Amino acid sequence: MRLTRAHLFSVCDIAATGLFAVEGAMVAARAGLDLFGILVIAFVSSLVGGITRDLLLGDTPPASLRRATYPILALVAAVTVAIGFHVIESVPRLVLVVPDAAGLGLFAVLGVTKALDFKVIPVAAVLLGTVSAVGGGVVRDVLLDQVPGILREDIYALAAAAGAITTVLALRAGAPRGWAMTMGFAVCFALRLASVLLGWQLPRLQ
Repeated sequence: MRLTRAHLFSVCDIAATGLFAVEGAMVAARAGLDLFGILVIAFVSSLVGGITRDLLLGDTPPASLRRATYPILALVAAVTVAIGFHVIESVPRLVLVVPDAAGLGLFAVLGVTKALDFKVIPVAAVLLGTVSAVGGGVVRDVLLDQVPGILREDIYALAAAAGAITTVLALRAGAPRGWAMTMGFAVCFALRLASVLLGWQLPRLQ
């Protein structure tokens, strides 16, 4: 069966939501939150970016609030992490960067393509793609009383923006949507992993 545009978007969106929900739950568990706190952070990490994107596009109610799949996925991720935290925590941090980079790339390309579907200009579409990818993480860190990771760690928001830009350029060059999204995802994923493995940082004043 041929994968339609709507099905492709839905599958990628659900995958990204699950990846970010698990990551958010892990961060909450490491911070010592209880089960309810872990659940809240899982919801925030996985849903806020997409909700912000949809509100800015005027797509209301946001997609993640129109389908039960998204909150249920966040709930399952939170409970799974709470039950298996000690097992997951034993996994090397570098291994856990892989799903984080995958979620970042998926949300970036989904955000930019949805924005383009709403006929916004390419620059605004790139910004919305970036917001989709990093918005949940920013709110998560604020709730945990931390400086948001995108302002102090590795190359994170820049990787999301690079993936979104690549997607826009590929689409404008005439590439099929699936290929354009794949290229954007690959750029974001590779840049995020490289920044962690090689210790890349943007210049600092101190």
